[in-house]
Amino acid sequence: MDTSQLPTRTNIPGASPYEPIIGFSRAVRIGNIVHVSGTGPVGAEDMAPAEQTRHILKTIEAALHQAGATFADVVRTRIYLAKTEDWEAVGRAHGEFFGSIRPAATMVGAKLLNPLWAVEIEAEAVVPEGRELPEPEKALPSPA
Repeated sequence: MDTSQLPTRTNIPGASPYEPIIGFSRAVRIGNIVHVSGTGPVGAEDMAPAEQTRHILKTIEAALHQAGATFADVVRTRIYLAKTEDWEAVGRAHGEFFGSIRPAATMVGAKLLNPLWAVEIEAEAVVPEGRELPEPEKALPSPA
């Protein structure tokens, strides 16, 4: 197979100690598409669902930045709720970041890995053609 025509793949690491154990990256950019892994509220487990959501979205924002993307490039989010009754608080916090961008979004109830997590979110972005990855020293550190 001729791999010279395949888009470049860049793994974007996060701070999770489980990345090498489980075998995942915080995000992966392939060509101009960025896939951000399910992101939990690591370090914010004791916060309310809306605060956990804001914490998660800041982590996602850092991963997007490292991949050369912004929230404006996000075309889809998936929101997993430990308790479906938290949908409105989580949804309003999501809207603080995406209210004018309005990506396709799905919100479902799910049993999350950490019983203290109220929410987990993943995202997908499409980076405009020609926007490259930022220089490593200019990339924002991932908060979690």
